[in-house]
Amino acid sequence: MSPYILAVICILLSACSFYETNAQLSANFYSSTCPNVSSIVQNVIQQALQSDVRIGASLIRLHFHDCFVNGCDASLLLDNNATTNIVSEKDAAPNTNSTRGFDVVDNIKTALESSCPGVVSCADILALAAESSVSQAGGPSWNVLLGRRDSRTANQAGANTSIPSPTEGLTNITAKFTAVGLNITDLVALSGAHTFGRAQCRVFSARLYNFNGTGNPDPSLNTTYLANLRQICPQNGSATALANLDPTTSDGFDNNYYTNLQNNQGLLQSDQELFSSGTTLSIVNTFSSNQNTFFQSFVQSMINMGNISPLTGTNGEIHSDCKRIN
Repeated sequence: MSPYILAVICILLSACSFYETNAQLSANFYSSTCPNVSSIVQNVIQQALQSDVRIGASLIRLHFHDCFVNGCDASLLLDNNATTNIVSEKDAAPNTNSTRGFDVVDNIKTALESSCPGVVSCADILALAAESSVSQAGGPSWNVLLGRRDSRTANQAGANTSIPSPTEGLTNITAKFTAVGLNITDLVALSGAHTFGRAQCRVFSARLYNFNGTGNPDPSLNTTYLANLRQICPQNGSATALANLDPTTSDGFDNNYYTNLQNNQGLLQSDQELFSSGTTLSIVNTFSSNQNTFFQSFVQSMINMGNISPLTGTNGEIHSDCKRIN
């Protein structure tokens, strides 16, 4: 059955949650209840960037790690709480000692509660913060679809299994994207968010010294780049020392990430593997040669990701504090 016919049947029967939830998200969702929502988010991030140039990359990562676990529902933001039986996703392996920017999310929430109390969800704050972070770093801007509500539960076990790992192979990562309804183009485009931000040595140091247990570096690494990374991450050095994900324009949002992959300068294994097989390799080449094409694909893929299983209508709630349920 064609997608068009399926959509018509869904509309007639109101039977397909995918079409229903997407229809309920709207760029104008807060136009009457909190018309300044976008500018409030932008101002808080602009202020945070003055003291922390990394914050934009950190905020988009929060949105990514939230959406891959039970959908875009702000469950990642919830703290441990024995009273409400919440086991925090913050303590899952992909997030612990690595996700950051929660304080900026709290500052955005405080500003929004002051302007329009009880209106804007924490899930929508993450989506808006991701867009603002990209546009303020020189990347594209877009109309964020809004209307998500916040989860009353967290899923630490899901966070441990569903979030793509920087040390995973392309087959596994593709499967994790497919599981949430995202395709190969989404995978390559969203990986382009690694055009800014940092990664800790512990995440990629095996590539420098003992790739896949061989006792040798990853043979795909550019030798000059390998030498530079070994200076940042000596064999017995700090596991939490930071390297730029993009060695060329580390704090700007552009298509240099893909040129780096062509030059075997992908920092993470999951990055460089995009340049190892036919389908993803050809998309990398396309994005490297045309920044506008990358920007357009990135925007569409961010919208696609933001559409993963949102809570809408009467589901969930609007958290007054993003760290806890009401």
